[in-house]
Amino acid sequence: MPLTSNHWGIGCVQVENGRIASVDPHPADPEPSPINGNIASSLNGQARVLRPAVRKGWLENGPGPSTRGEEPFVEVSWDTVIDLLADELKRVRETHGNNAIFAGSYGWSSAGRFHHAQSQLKRFLNTEGGFVRSEGNYSYNAALGLMPFILGPFRKHVAQATRWSVIAEHSELVVLFGGLAMRNAQVSDGGISQHRLGDNLAKCARKGVRFVNFSPLRSDVLDTVDAEWIAPLPGTDVAVMMGIAHTLLEENLHDQNFLDRYSVGFDQLAAYLRGETDGIAKTPEWAAERSGIPAAKLRLLAREMAAKRTMISCAASLQRADYGEQPLWMTVSLGAMLGQVGLPGGGFTIGYGVNGNIGNIERIFRPGALSQGQRQIPDFIPVSMISEMLLHPGQDYTYLGQKQTLPNAKMVWWAGGNPFHHHQDLNRLRRAFATPDTIVVNEINWTATARHADIVLPVAAPQERTDFGAGKSDNALIPMPACAAPPGEARTEFDIYCDLSRRLGNVDGFSEGLDEHGWLIRLWEETRTAAKEHGIALPDWNTFISGDVITLPDPSPNQVFLSDYRAEPEKFALPTPSGRIELYSQTIDDMNLPDCPGHASWFEPRDRAAANDQTYPLALVSGQPGTRLHSQLDNGATSLASKIKEREPVLIHPRDAAKRDISDGDVVELYNARGRCLAGARVTEDIREGCVFLWTGAWYDPDFSSPDQRDRHGNPNVLTHDHRTSSLTQSTAAHSTNIEIRLPQGSVPPVQAHVPPRFTFADTSATLPKTASKD
Repeated sequence: MPLTSNHWGIGCVQVENGRIASVDPHPADPEPSPINGNIASSLNGQARVLRPAVRKGWLENGPGPSTRGEEPFVEVSWDTVIDLLADELKRVRETHGNNAIFAGSYGWSSAGRFHHAQSQLKRFLNTEGGFVRSEGNYSYNAALGLMPFILGPFRKHVAQATRWSVIAEHSELVVLFGGLAMRNAQVSDGGISQHRLGDNLAKCARKGVRFVNFSPLRSDVLDTVDAEWIAPLPGTDVAVMMGIAHTLLEENLHDQNFLDRYSVGFDQLAAYLRGETDGIAKTPEWAAERSGIPAAKLRLLAREMAAKRTMISCAASLQRADYGEQPLWMTVSLGAMLGQVGLPGGGFTIGYGVNGNIGNIERIFRPGALSQGQRQIPDFIPVSMISEMLLHPGQDYTYLGQKQTLPNAKMVWWAGGNPFHHHQDLNRLRRAFATPDTIVVNEINWTATARHADIVLPVAAPQERTDFGAGKSDNALIPMPACAAPPGEARTEFDIYCDLSRRLGNVDGFSEGLDEHGWLIRLWEETRTAAKEHGIALPDWNTFISGDVITLPDPSPNQVFLSDYRAEPEKFALPTPSGRIELYSQTIDDMNLPDCPGHASWFEPRDRAAANDQTYPLALVSGQPGTRLHSQLDNGATSLASKIKEREPVLIHPRDAAKRDISDGDVVELYNARGRCLAGARVTEDIREGCVFLWTGAWYDPDFSSPDQRDRHGNPNVLTHDHRTSSLTQSTAAHSTNIEIRLPQGSVPPVQAHVPPRFTFADTSATLPKTASKD
C-alpha cells in the first residue's frame, strides 16, 4: 500500500478505480491523528479546482483595483492562462519593478521536500527578478522577534527544549501557562511520523508529576495528567506571573545567586514588581483583580514552585495577543527567579505544544530540499501586515527598532496558504484585497482566498505527485509516491512554472535542465550524503520510493534546555548583548517604544482598556481544531462531522448560555463592531464563564446580502482586530477580542463555503487584458 506524508502524520493510501478512496493510519504510529480522514473526501469533493479560472471582470477590463470575492469566474485553457500570466508579469516588472510583486506564499502546504508551494513559487519569482517577501509567522512571531534580544534565537530554543522523558524523571511540578493542547500536538512542520506526546505525558502521570493548567479551556491539557485547572481571564497571564514573582521576591524565595551569575537586569525588574517605578506593586492581590484568580492561590503556588523542581511552560498562543511579547519575557523572568534553568526537569520552555515534536524528538540532519534561489529584492513586510501593505503603501512603521516603509504591491501571488483563514479582521482584509492590480492563487480547492483572486491555478495534491517527506523536527524519511492522477486539468506547480518560465524565455533558470524525476534524485542524493556524514546508509531512490518509512536515530534523547550554559556560562555564553539572560534589555529600552519597554511589563488588553468589554462582555478565544490543520481540507468528512448544523462549534459556559436563552445545538450569532458570524453552540463547563471558544479554520463564507457581510460558517477572524502585538515585532494579536453572542433573527442561511463559485463566459472580444491601472 503506498504511503503519504502530511503535517499530521503518515498515511496508508487506499486507491479504488484510479481515485483515492481513503487514507488510513500507519501501524507504527501509537496515536494517529484523525485528520487523514479528510483527505479522500476533500480531494474528491465538489470544491475541487479543476481548470484554470479567471475572474470575469479582470478578463474583460484588465488589471486594476476591484471588489473581489463576488464576481463569477471564466474557465480558460492552460495556454491562455500561461499567456495571461506571462504578459502580466512583464507588465508589472516593466512598469513598476519587481518590488511591486508580493509573494504572499505562507502556510503549511505540502509536507514534501520538493513539491513545497512556497519554495516552488519563490524559486520561480527569484529567477524572474525577485519579489517582496513576508518575514516571520503567525504562530510565534513575537517570540522570533523578542527572544534574540533576551535569550537567543527562538527556532533553536524549540529544537533544544527539555525532553518530556526528562521531565517525567526529574520534574515535580509543571506549570502550564496557556495549556498544552493535544489538538496542536497532532501536527508538526514538514510532517510527524509518530505522535509521542500522549505517551510521554502518561509517563509523567505515572511518575507523579503534578500539572497546573492556566487556561480558559479545561481540555487544553490531556485528562491523563489530572491537571489542576485555573482559568484566568484571557490576556492576564502576565499579571498572574507577576503576582507569583512578587511573592517570590517579598518572601525571599528567589535565587539571587543564579540571577547574579546568569542574568542581567533583575534590579530593574524587581523595582517594577515592587511598584517603585510606576507606583503599582504587582502583588497577588493586584493580579487577582485583573485575572480573577484568588491572591491566596497565587501565593501558595509561588511557594510550591520555589520548593519543588518546577518546569514552566508558556504556550505560543499567549503571544498572539495584545502586547504578546510580555508573557514570553515574564516566563523567562519567572524561570530565572526560581534559579532552576539548565537543571533536569527545571527552568522554562516557550513553545511546548506548538507542534507534536517539541520536547519529544528532533532530526539528526537536514534532508535535501528545493532551493528558493538567490534573493533578488531586499524588501519585506512582517507577515501579519498584509492589510497595512495593501491599504497604506508607502507608510512608515517600526520593526525591531528600525524604520521600515510598506511597499506598493501591484501583483500578489499566493500559494500554499489561506490568508482568509489565518489573517485577522477579514472585512478589512477584503478591502485590502480590492487594491492590487492582479491577484494570483494556486489552490486545490475553492477556498475564500481563491474566490478573492483574479487568476486561479488548479494544482495537484500531495497524494497526486511523487515526493518524499522529512519533518523539520522529526526523525523519519517517508516515501510519497503518486497514488492517483490529479483530477480535471490540475497540474504540479513545478510543471506550471516550467511552462511559464519557458514562455518568458528562462526555463533553464528555473528548472536547471531537470525534470521532476531529476530533481527528486538530486534531493535524495543530498539526503543520502547528509546521512552518510552521520554514519547512516540510505538506499537508492528506487528502493526508497517503493518501500516503507525509514526511522533515523534520535540525536539528543536526554537533552536539557540551557544545561551547557548553566554548567559553563562563559564558554557557552548566550548570543545576547551581555552574553547572559537579559531580564532588562538596554537595547530594547533605547528604542523608546511605548508598547514594549526594557523589561517585562503589564499592559491592559486594548478592548478592555477601551471599555469595549462593557458592550461586548465575552472574551473570544480561538484555537487550532482537532479535526483539521487550520483551514486545510475543511470540506473533508472528519471536519464536517464536527460541525453543528453546518457551522463551526462555539463553546459557551452554561451560565452565559442561560443569560442569552441559548441551548446546546442552537445556531448563534457572534458579533462586535468589526463583524458578525454564525456558529453552532456547544454548552459546556469546560470553558471559563465570561469566555467563548470558537475553533479556527472554518472556510470564510461571507453573505454579501447581509449587513457586515455576515459570515455564515463560523470564522472567528471576522471578529478579531488587526492591531499588532507591539511596534517591536509587529505580530498578530488575535487573542485579544471581545464579543457578544445571541440567537440570530430571522431564517438562517445555508453555508456556501464548500461549493464552487459561479462560472460564466467572458465577452468574446476579450481574449487578453486590455488596460492596466494607473498610479
